[in-house]
Amino acid sequence: MAEIPEKVPKKKKEERKRYYRKRVDFFRLLQKMKLWPSRKRILHGIKSIKIVGNQALITTHCNEKFTVYNSKNSRAARHLRNKWDMQICRACNIPSWKIEKFKSTRFSQSYGSNLAEKDSEE
Repeated sequence: MAEIPEKVPKKKKEERKRYYRKRVDFFRLLQKMKLWPSRKRILHGIKSIKIVGNQALITTHCNEKFTVYNSKNSRAARHLRNKWDMQICRACNIPSWKIEKFKSTRFSQSYGSNLAEKDSEE
């Protein structure tokens, strides 16, 4: 009698690592990641970013609004690059896939995407 092969459980798909340059433009990084580390080490989800010159008005999903400056050396930029201990805001309700994607992101000085603005040819 022929045996029926047992179903092999699917392996969990490994998150691929994303690489960005360390000195990438801060506002482009925020627009790409859509995450904001607060001073109390709480990670918020960004609902909208309105860039006005060297400043940006950020609105989080928990309806906090604040103005930030474009600085690659700022506390928030360092927190995003170094991924220091952060709690997740419950009110923002950040999905688990976004947290895993954030954890798998790497920053390198000499390798990775510059997040350059793509010119549209019309």
